Amino acid sequence: MTSAQQVFVSLGSFGASEVRRHGQDWFIQLCHAAGADGVEVRGELLAGHDGELAALASTVRGTGLACVYSSPDMLWGIQGELALDALEKGLDSALTLGAGVLKMSIGGFGPGAADTLRQLAERLAFQEIVLLIENDQTESAGSLPALERFFQSADQAGLALGMTFDMGNWHWNGECPLQAAGVFSGRVRYVHCKGVQRQPARWVAVPLSESAAAWRAVLRAMPRGVPRAIEFPLVGEDLLSVTRSAIQQLRNLENH
Repeated sequence: MTSAQQVFVSLGSFGASEVRRHGQDWFIQLCHAAGADGVEVRGELLAGHDGELAALASTVRGTGLACVYSSPDMLWGIQGELALDALEKGLDSALTLGAGVLKMSIGGFGPGAADTLRQLAERLAFQEIVLLIENDQTESAGSLPALERFFQSADQAGLALGMTFDMGNWHWNGECPLQAAGVFSGRVRYVHCKGVQRQPARWVAVPLSESAAAWRAVLRAMPRGVPRAIEFPLVGEDLLSVTRSAIQQLRNLENH
């Protein structure tokens, strides 16, 4: 970690339709030109053709950017079974990309799934790729009680797992991000920076400057120096300028 604040861009920030139209490779190069330190490649936005991950890896290496791989698959199924196939797919994809971090949600982890943590620990032993657990927008894998139970069980099993803290996702479960930050900040290794606004029927992601939430207080509660990732919409006619400005603003924000 350098002394300067690292800023990543989640490639989903450009919108699913645009990413599918141009390809994640195009946006990796745009993020590099805009001054990002890293990118988060999104598994759900892969086109699925042969050699795609290897081609993305080549672009990442060529730009010198750091890389996170975000898997759309859950670590545990609805019956509480460890989804080994999903884990293997995620690890293989991260390895191919040259990503140092694999990000996943816990899915259906529950009280009956605690025994499977040993399996997870065995698979991660001597693994260079770091697995980070993200709070998603579901009650089972994104609420404060569910994640407290999970991390307590993981700690008891001797499995030290860090966290991707998504600032906005707590709102989808009616919870306070600042309260969650007080509980989880010690294990946060990567922050998804996302503003939120409430529409009549749902929450929506917005730039931090347009957010209805106390995002500055949440950022101040995060550990100093952990990478921040843009996870809010990046849109505009001059997309390079929009992205460069968002990166600079997020890099310059003090969290202490």
